[in-house]
Amino acid sequence: MRKFGLGIIAGMFFLMQIGGFVMAQTPTSAPVNDPDVLAAFGVANNVPIKDKIVHDGDIVSSTAKGFILSRIPYDSSMAGVIANNAAIIFVLSGEQPSYPVITSGSVMVNVDTDNGPIKKGDLITSSGTPGVGTKATKAGYVLGTALEDFTPNKSEGKLRVSLNVHFITPTFSVQNSLLDIFKLSSIATVEQPLTVFKYVIAAIVVLTSFVFGFFYFGKIAKTGVEALGRNPLASRMIQFGIIINVVITVAIIGSGLILALVIIRL
Repeated sequence: MRKFGLGIIAGMFFLMQIGGFVMAQTPTSAPVNDPDVLAAFGVANNVPIKDKIVHDGDIVSSTAKGFILSRIPYDSSMAGVIANNAAIIFVLSGEQPSYPVITSGSVMVNVDTDNGPIKKGDLITSSGTPGVGTKATKAGYVLGTALEDFTPNKSEGKLRVSLNVHFITPTFSVQNSLLDIFKLSSIATVEQPLTVFKYVIAAIVVLTSFVFGFFYFGKIAKTGVEALGRNPLASRMIQFGIIINVVITVAIIGSGLILALVIIRL
């Protein structure tokens, strides 16, 4: 019976390796009352992160290009937090370098006080500093809730956070909102210049088609009115000509919109 049980365990381990996963356990020699160890109890998935400098406690975001350190305030793509001392780590073989990321539970997070002192119960979100969280003070996505007061000797340190990525909608001013839009636009210009360039070109195409369309229609309409005044008997033909030109104007504007859509999707 004992041999049968050992055989089942060996078979399960073999299947995990066949599937590309390896389960690793972290050492348990640290004191059980160590806050870092308590915060890291949970299951983590080892994922590749593109950033070259990565620290334990950094916030990670999932993007179309892979996992990176969160560097956008109130990032909607936040996925979890790096926890090197997670109790159980599932490793995807062949992906290097990779780091254990916890997506639920409580974990020690690197934070700063740029948005003010952090108290127990405050919501924590991502910041403009790669991997570092901060106090949430307005609408946007948050990482989770602070489980203790943050009283470091310096502006940055580690704080235990209960992970729960979700959107919050507190009250905020229009001025702050516009400032956030400007900041996000600046970050997008640096992070994804090709995407920003495509949107700029698309906007120019749309604006040009509208200007040209209305200029063409205005010119034709003026000519039609003058012709109608000179020859009232040909009113039907003149009106028909104006209708045709209206259709042409709509076609010009529509072509501009379609071309802009094609540029964005390239």
